[in-house]
Amino acid sequence: MKAKDLRERSQDDLKELEKSLAKDTFTARFKNFTNRLDDTSTINKTKRDLARVKTLLRQAQLLSSASTAKDAPAAEAKAAAPKAAKAAKAAKKTAAKKAPKSEAK
Repeated sequence: MKAKDLRERSQDDLKELEKSLAKDTFTARFKNFTNRLDDTSTINKTKRDLARVKTLLRQAQLLSSASTAKDAPAAEAKAAAPKAAKAAKAAKKTAAKKAPKSEAK
C-alpha cells in the first residue's frame, strides 16, 4: 500500500485497517514459526503497511490536538502557574535537605 492511497481513507477505515494488519502480521509470524509460511517477505510487508497506517493515525491525532491547543493557550498558562509554584517549593525543600550540615565539636 502506498501512503498516498492511505491518506485518502477516512479515520474509521484506517482504524479498521490497522486492526486487520495487526492480525495479519500475527498470523504470518505464527505460520512462519510453525513452518507453514511460504513467502516470509509478507511479514515485513504487513509490518511496513501497519507502520504507515499508525503514522497517519498519529499525524491526524497531532493535527487535531494542535488545532485545539491554538484555541485555548491562556487556559493552559493559568493551569501551569500553580504547578510551577509547587515545583519551586519542592526544589527549595530538596536543596535544604541536601545542604551540608556543619559539625560543632
